[in-house]
Amino acid sequence: MKSYQPLEPNPAKILVIALRHLGDVLLTTPLLRSLRQAYPEAQLDILVYGNTAPILEGNPDINNIIITPNRPKLSDYCHLLRRLFRRYDLALATQIGDRPFLYALLAAPLRLAVVPTQNTKGWWKRFFVQRWIEFDDDNTHTVLQHLKLLDLINVSRNFSLIPPRTDDIRQLKEQFPFLSGNMAYAVLHPYPRWTYKRWTTEGWIEIGRYLKKSGLKLVLSGGPAQEEIDYVANIQDNLPADTINLAGHVSLAQLANIIAQAKLFIGPDTGITHLAAATGIPVIAIYGPTNPVKWAPWPSGFHKNINPFNKTGCQQVNNISLIQGKADCVPCHLEGCDRHQQSRSQCLETLSSDQIIKVIAQVLPTNL
Repeated sequence: MKSYQPLEPNPAKILVIALRHLGDVLLTTPLLRSLRQAYPEAQLDILVYGNTAPILEGNPDINNIIITPNRPKLSDYCHLLRRLFRRYDLALATQIGDRPFLYALLAAPLRLAVVPTQNTKGWWKRFFVQRWIEFDDDNTHTVLQHLKLLDLINVSRNFSLIPPRTDDIRQLKEQFPFLSGNMAYAVLHPYPRWTYKRWTTEGWIEIGRYLKKSGLKLVLSGGPAQEEIDYVANIQDNLPADTINLAGHVSLAQLANIIAQAKLFIGPDTGITHLAAATGIPVIAIYGPTNPVKWAPWPSGFHKNINPFNKTGCQQVNNISLIQGKADCVPCHLEGCDRHQQSRSQCLETLSSDQIIKVIAQVLPTNL
């Protein structure tokens, strides 16, 4: 691999561009922490979609969060152009899409980017950036893919994810008394955005009842979308009456604080499972079509320049227990059996609650 010299002089203003989903943005925080440690005096800004900005709340490494709509209008482009044009010394594009590439091109004279592989669509982008790495969608974890950009400027890697933070802990405890005292609870997050990542509602109900019998209070989490609220409410209706439903009632930073005090978190392949992993508590992640090498939750305290997980099999690394649905095609790294976001996934439909319960018994502390 080519060796690069450190930047001279140090960049005074840096822009990181991360225009993807909630979990993807959280997985850029090791990159942000590394840049902050290398350039402590720099202005470090990040450009994200408006609906993902809350995952960065309270992040001490960021000076400014710049937001743009997922589907910008001409007026949005004009506003962003005025905000970005040649305002930075260094821009880093963490995705291979056209918009991140264009924004980096406009923002700074020195640009680092992830680019498509040779002979694929967009391969030509490498000729418009000073330094680049090729995108690997199969054999490199997303955290490591981001951190490879640091090699282009000879900056040391920091592997720590930074969850969102909030200062209103007193208000949170007043709103949810179960956070006060020594009440032991588990957080279940049953709803991923896309159908092909969903486990069965029956499975969630069965493990919820098992956790209650094990002495844990049940806390359900979910986002503000009505479909998600309804989905979580249906599960709540089939669980003990004292189950707490947080769906649509807390911010991401508040949820991070609630999860951090739990005995256990269980969730599917979704951004909140990545958030839970970053808090350091035991996490059980339920995966089906998704490739764990690329998208498994990053384990807390994992500071190695290697992929934490293999492609197949149920595995445990640090605080993460990854349970993978079984089928010869797993992980297909596709959008379910029917190849679209609302598709079913047989590998998840056939995953039994007994398998999850066995792992729960292994990771739960004995002194609840």
